Amino acid sequence: MGAPYPAPLPLPHPDDTKPPLGRLLVERGLLTLEQLEEALIEKETSGERLGEILVTHGWLTAADVARALADQHDLEYLELAKVEIDPAAASLLPEKFARRYGALPIRFIGDDQVLVALADPTNVLTSDDLRLALGLNVRLAVVPGIDLEKTIQRIYRSELDIEQDEPEEEAALEGLAGVITDIREGAATSAPAIKLVNQMIARAIDEGASDLHFEPQAKQLLVRARVDGVMRKLGVVPKSLQAPVTSRLKIMGELDIADKRSPQDGRVAIRLGGVPMDLRIAVLPTTYGEQIVLRILQRVTGRLMIDDLGMNPEAFASFTRAIRQPYGAVLAVGPTGSGKTTTLYAALDFLNEDERVLTTIEDPVEYQLPGVNQIEVTPKAGLTFARGLRTILRSDPDVMLVGEIRDEETARIAVQAAMTGHLVLTTLHAHNAAASIARLKDMGVEPSLLATSINCIIAQRLARRLCLECREAYEPNDDELKELGLQHGHGLTLYRPRGCVACAGTGYAGRVAVYEVLNVHGHIRRHIEATTEEIFAAAVEDGMTTLRQDGLRLVLEGVSSLDEVRRVTGDRLQ
Repeated sequence: MGAPYPAPLPLPHPDDTKPPLGRLLVERGLLTLEQLEEALIEKETSGERLGEILVTHGWLTAADVARALADQHDLEYLELAKVEIDPAAASLLPEKFARRYGALPIRFIGDDQVLVALADPTNVLTSDDLRLALGLNVRLAVVPGIDLEKTIQRIYRSELDIEQDEPEEEAALEGLAGVITDIREGAATSAPAIKLVNQMIARAIDEGASDLHFEPQAKQLLVRARVDGVMRKLGVVPKSLQAPVTSRLKIMGELDIADKRSPQDGRVAIRLGGVPMDLRIAVLPTTYGEQIVLRILQRVTGRLMIDDLGMNPEAFASFTRAIRQPYGAVLAVGPTGSGKTTTLYAALDFLNEDERVLTTIEDPVEYQLPGVNQIEVTPKAGLTFARGLRTILRSDPDVMLVGEIRDEETARIAVQAAMTGHLVLTTLHAHNAAASIARLKDMGVEPSLLATSINCIIAQRLARRLCLECREAYEPNDDELKELGLQHGHGLTLYRPRGCVACAGTGYAGRVAVYEVLNVHGHIRRHIEATTEEIFAAAVEDGMTTLRQDGLRLVLEGVSSLDEVRRVTGDRLQ
């Protein structure tokens, strides 16, 4: 005999004792009588709900209406951006029913009750249907409809399509003995492991993550993603599923699941919603198991316009002047994930004309650009940056993009190519523009060659953009005005993050580049053999806008916040 049906809890029903929604809003001073009367007339003719009409006219926000509905029905009001949703609770209600009912289970309350967020507490049928669908007692909370819709979109992810046939997966495991076969049959290919891995990858991609981390802890497997350059917790996996999840990820990357003591690297091609992308998989043994990090590389197609980089006018003029030169080197420098390749590909698009031959060598090819010959480094086949670059030079190119200068040989060949009639675009890991010169000298490149071969150096960072849905205006204090280089702040408005459903509670949505462009000409060339500090001082004297100064420009424009600019630019040589 099945479990007894849960005892019904009181749910909102129409009640003459409850004050009408319109009167509540007027009493709170959120709405005028004239606005209410106009909205009620429109309600009669259009059939729309009163709250929808008020939001459409801009008289109230969706949150104002939701708070009033919660008070009207003696229910809790929730801010979804500040609530952690239990995946197990959410999974009780399939996506199609969540959308049909306009409801989302949030978390369990005890053993027989679940908290459910919904936008319309007046629909009694929906409330009753939810109790039947969930098989548990229901406690309701009211949320804005638009927030609920976005949260449902975020929680229910589409499935991932791995571009790898099952027979290949089987072949990768052939020859592994005893216990490994058991892992494959009972764990790595089990439905829970596959589904969980696919959902985590899909969720990370949907949130715009560049990296996805599976980090083993003492009692659980922590899953985090790097979104807009900052780590964000996606959830935890029970310890019992750690081995199946790890094996599944290693199988995807065609790695050895028997070897749990050595670092391993692999890759896999996937599709999400029909969009192709690549995953780089890095496995590292740790105290509590194997840590697995997935670098998410989307295959971007179409044009990357140079006008869309967002440089200030002076930096843009210097950059375009440098790439218009028939020869020389243009360096983009900064840490990993700072947008260097994007900047150089925008330059390639600018130069992509029938009169020029453009060739790239990268690891991996991140953008597909028509009209450009693109080569991917494959060290296992003997194709390294240095070897590929030497071959490219014999293939009559006009413009070359070298994905990264990593060693002395590649640096030397790139510099020589820049001196012999080729325009070379390349990236380098360095703190700022001035420091990149010292980095190249450390690699063994002669200062005299650097002085004659480099056109310009672009240092950059990616700062998070403030979410336009929830950014909060404020007046800067004296210390902030001093940091901005201003004497007074009369009428000046800055913005800071607040957090909403649209930005997953972070206060930021997307990123914008911060640039520092160093022109290597005139007296800058004469400082090539000087220290990094002296080169930096000479560049500032020459009119260079520093990373910090460019970041403060974005703060004044309301694009980013002071805290974010401080985070990405640091304090050294700014």
